[in-house]
Amino acid sequence: MKKKIEELILQAVETLKSEGVLDQEIIPNITIDRTRDAQHGDFASNLALILAKPTKSNPRQLAEKLIAALPHDAAITKVELAGPGFINFFIDPNFQFQIIRQIHDEGREFGLSNAGAGKKVQVEFVSANPTGPLHVGHGRGAAYGSAVSDLLEAVGFDVHREYYVNDAGRQMDILATSIWLRYLEECGELVHFPSNAYRGEYARDIARDIHKNASNEYRRPAELVLEDIPPDEPVGGDKEEHIDALIARAKTLLGMPLYQDFFQIGLNTILEDIRIDLSEFGVEYQEWFSERQLMDDGSVEKALERLRAGGHLYEQDGATWFASAKLGDEKDRVVVRENGQSTYFASDIAYHMNKLDRGFDQIIDIWGADHHGYIPRVRAAIQALGADDSKLKVLLVQFASLYRGEEKVQMSTRSGEFVTLRQLRNEVGKDAARFFYVMRRSEQHMDFDLKLATSKSNENPVFYVQYAYARVCSVLRQLDEKGWERNLLLGMENLTLLTEEHETNLLGTLARYPEMLERAALQYEPHQLVQYLRELANEFHTYYNAHQFLVDDAKIREARLNLICAVKQVLANGLGLLKITAPESM
Repeated sequence: MKKKIEELILQAVETLKSEGVLDQEIIPNITIDRTRDAQHGDFASNLALILAKPTKSNPRQLAEKLIAALPHDAAITKVELAGPGFINFFIDPNFQFQIIRQIHDEGREFGLSNAGAGKKVQVEFVSANPTGPLHVGHGRGAAYGSAVSDLLEAVGFDVHREYYVNDAGRQMDILATSIWLRYLEECGELVHFPSNAYRGEYARDIARDIHKNASNEYRRPAELVLEDIPPDEPVGGDKEEHIDALIARAKTLLGMPLYQDFFQIGLNTILEDIRIDLSEFGVEYQEWFSERQLMDDGSVEKALERLRAGGHLYEQDGATWFASAKLGDEKDRVVVRENGQSTYFASDIAYHMNKLDRGFDQIIDIWGADHHGYIPRVRAAIQALGADDSKLKVLLVQFASLYRGEEKVQMSTRSGEFVTLRQLRNEVGKDAARFFYVMRRSEQHMDFDLKLATSKSNENPVFYVQYAYARVCSVLRQLDEKGWERNLLLGMENLTLLTEEHETNLLGTLARYPEMLERAALQYEPHQLVQYLRELANEFHTYYNAHQFLVDDAKIREARLNLICAVKQVLANGLGLLKITAPESM
């Protein structure tokens, strides 16, 4: 109904334009809101108030002209002018039943729209370094990014989902060296394992596989590995200097071709594990974009040359700096170190240049909340590249804490092990994990209760929503058991019999689904969809407990069946967008 009113107002605006009342250049921003008081109608628009200033008009007089120009529509019984210029719309009570017919006719397409008008949007999310398994913190970003992408697609955007693979740089060298040191242990060498290396069991597993396949091919004596290496932090040294020296020693003793074996095997093994993990979590990408690609094809240098040509780079202390402070950053940033190596930020500039060059209308980066300070420098880079930084939207995701009832679960151990996304899925299931992850705004901290997520009770929100769907399926099975056949047409002809308060509430909630979906997508807030599904499920359960559906009166029975089947369809649509199953029995 909201869409219909928008269309009617737009037609009225066009009429006033043709009559010379409004300027042809005016593009109205039409907003329709549900009223809080039924005495003021069902919907209201403040368009006359918005247009009053640019058109230099009295808002009440302009509202009167808009009302007079509105086309007739049978669904609207009355339109009133209120207050300083609000336009209130009163809807025919019988029109509320149209929603059941619409849901039946549109099925899975119900709620979808073309608000995005095919605009190209790139959504980059998760993008965890391929230096270890995904943990529960990554899981929230994965669920949120996936849901935002699917919502945008549902309202007509052309969405390109992307994972940025940080497969270059120091962290990957630390991984490769960590695996090699574990390999040397497998060979029987006694080597001190650095405090700043990757200590997780996964590094040992990769090393064990390499040793199994290559035996002692990569073995080098421990005394050569550790000779003249600066001390590690536990013995009074600098852990960064220690690990960097070991990386250099690995490259020297192995030679780059053999060293690259450890680099590539570690990368490929962990990245494939990440791919599988995300796929099983319901997350798919159109592209896995390699950072090394930016190095290999000269994109990093090209980006820096573009900045240099714009006068945004300068040399100082042997390094190359980006003058980002002039463009809103808190300070200037190094893009090429004294040793000639480009920084991670230089790669990030090149990556965003690549995104812009690919012609996306909007770029959405989904980052952990700890990256908040990174936003100004990326915006500065986009401006320096000569692009409109309003194309960039950064969405932040807060960390999640795990609880089992009242007890907080330790997220990591001193050995470098942590609670992985896979472990979480194995304990609570994909459905509960995804649902819980998007129950709150992404920027809000969340406590994930493992005990609640696995409980089969009404207190578990995902169980409560799924159970509503399963209950409708159970009613339909009972219908068959009674030997009755659905009469869809009879139900549609008698929808006006749905006069109980529970029925009226359900009709109103079902009608809100399309506008809620569009709002959730445009505001990047999948929690709005979660809240809606919980509300719809609650209204259905309340209705189920208060009334019999399979009554002897066929007219009432079929009307109620049509209503609950509409509920079933909307629950399926909403859960489907969240990549959560809709079980027929529980």
